[in-house]
Amino acid sequence: MLKTYYPVTKLSVNINKIATIRNARGGIIPNVVEAALNIEKFGAHGITVHPRPDGRHIRFSDVIDLSKVLTTEFNIEGYPQQDFLDLCFQVKPQQVTLVPDPPHVLTSNAGWDTVKNKDFLKDVVAVLKSNGIRVSLFIGADPRMIEHAAATGCDRVELYTESYASEYNQDRESAIAPFVEAAKTANRVGLGLNAGHDLTLENLHYFVQQIPGLLEVSIGHALISDALYYGLESTIKKYLDQLN
Repeated sequence: MLKTYYPVTKLSVNINKIATIRNARGGIIPNVVEAALNIEKFGAHGITVHPRPDGRHIRFSDVIDLSKVLTTEFNIEGYPQQDFLDLCFQVKPQQVTLVPDPPHVLTSNAGWDTVKNKDFLKDVVAVLKSNGIRVSLFIGADPRMIEHAAATGCDRVELYTESYASEYNQDRESAIAPFVEAAKTANRVGLGLNAGHDLTLENLHYFVQQIPGLLEVSIGHALISDALYYGLESTIKKYLDQLN
């Protein structure tokens, strides 16, 4: 029986936490643009940012500055309110990942209900794609929601992996099971597949091994935290090793 081979999963590094450190003190140290360029140089396949209205980490001005110099894929996450969409139209990143977060939440904590929000998402996806931007929807490991995501016209879904990460040490086979089914559904309905949230050096390799057709992972908090111990270049290499 022939084995199906999938392309190597790409690593996009979320640099929000670097901006959080900068903002805690003010000024420009650490410099998020310099950090992003180093992350590219060290082998990551892309940069992810999630600007929020309060500017508590990545600011809209950072997004504009980054767009002028990045040479790998630029992925902008956010809730599709008008100022966010206007920023995306100005910058035209390779990918926009739409998340259902209200502005005040600390971090992404749920995927889209693509049944309830289908008409809204259709309109947003259409206008982003008309600007030449690939669109991904942040979504839970729910086959039904993935099927309805396809009806919005999006290109990809990003699986929200918090439950996998939290259950990994107790029973990794049970933890991964719903994500395998979600991935199969995405493959069946023709959606590209990304993943992110609480993926770490400990749980990443097993996830990548088990998920068919995984194109990209977006990792921020764990990777930037690991860089405090290992250094940024070594940390990027460690994560790339897990993907291979």
